[in-house]
Amino acid sequence: MEEINEIKQKANYCLNCKVKPCSIKGCPLGNNIPGFIQAVKEENYKKAYEIVSKTSVLPGICGLICPHKKQCQGSCVRGIKDKPVSIGDIEAFIFKKAIENNFTLKEHIKIDEKLSKMKVAIVGGGPAGLTCAAFLAKSGVQVTIYEKYNYLGGLLVHGIPEFRLSKQIVKESIDRILDLGIKVEYNKQLGKDLNLENLKQNYDAIFLSIGANVSCKMEIEGENLQGVYGGNELLEYKLHPNYTGKTVAVIGGGNVAMDCARTIKMLGAKNVKVIYRRAREQMPAEDKEVEDAMSEGIEFIFQTNMIKIIGNDKVEKIETIKTQLVQKEGETRLVPINIEGSNDFIDIDYVVLALGSKPDEYTSKLGLELNKFGNININDNYQTSDEKVFAGGDLAGIKGTVAWAAKSGREAAKQIIKHLETI
Repeated sequence: MEEINEIKQKANYCLNCKVKPCSIKGCPLGNNIPGFIQAVKEENYKKAYEIVSKTSVLPGICGLICPHKKQCQGSCVRGIKDKPVSIGDIEAFIFKKAIENNFTLKEHIKIDEKLSKMKVAIVGGGPAGLTCAAFLAKSGVQVTIYEKYNYLGGLLVHGIPEFRLSKQIVKESIDRILDLGIKVEYNKQLGKDLNLENLKQNYDAIFLSIGANVSCKMEIEGENLQGVYGGNELLEYKLHPNYTGKTVAVIGGGNVAMDCARTIKMLGAKNVKVIYRRAREQMPAEDKEVEDAMSEGIEFIFQTNMIKIIGNDKVEKIETIKTQLVQKEGETRLVPINIEGSNDFIDIDYVVLALGSKPDEYTSKLGLELNKFGNININDNYQTSDEKVFAGGDLAGIKGTVAWAAKSGREAAKQIIKHLETI
């Protein structure tokens, strides 16, 4: 009862504005935020879940891990002069009620007779793939997800630590999606167990959402020394070294860097230093994640660039240089410029590169057009250079948050349906 009263208090704080900047401007998915908050005010949790489920099938996840301050809450009218509405907390609460009351995604489903005879393959069971599958299935399309692991969720499972996102919430979210009648083929990896040409022969359309989880490098001396790791791979495969009593440098300022730093600290590292070449204000990581990392004793070194990793066979130290931030024409962000003569050396046992990611090398062998970053090129309809193949999420260079990936899956589903209707 105490939790319900607290959530109702947060809901009643919403002004239910007519312009809805939280939805239109702030939410990548365009969720009807004032609508589901009004339903919470009325204690009609089934209606609240139905409202949010019209645009999102991952409310329990987005409510917990979305960068709310940068998205919905950052556009809240209340936040101009005071605190914004706690939209994330309310969304997460709605999903909690859906679990308690066994609400499903089957409400208001409209099965199209023609679409019910169509088959679509989804390759990759992360946020984009799951969302695309759900919205296709809601229209009656026969959907099969092909997943390289023996579980679904992608980065929701192996990219985001348990302390940030409960695996039970992920499971409950996936169960509701699969309940729409979606089939799953586990342990099927594109390029090993699956062939794109074969899929094209057996399905009316294919949606690729295998992610882009290969850590980017800095192309500096010493990157190939023993003890240098990619942050994405550390989180995905969990092949951590023994950090006990060690000092670890995590290079980067996004949520992957925060997840790596906090995980490594919890695994027993003596010192964890996050080194970021811009100022804190420019960090793409969610403020809460940065604050939590700081409170856990992780050291932050801002406006500092690592320029060399030093050691014989393994890492011994790194060379850094201070940066100044300048505004360059045509650049939307301040650009860090190395300050000559400000070099320093730090004794380090391990280096973790968390500077972004790129698709697996196999992507270049699919016969699809790629952009200069190695992502699959898509048009405004999420269609690749092959009209039968669509793509979304990180693989297509979509902005790297769960909400943006989910939006790409949903919008791709709409375009796939239009494609299927022409067949």
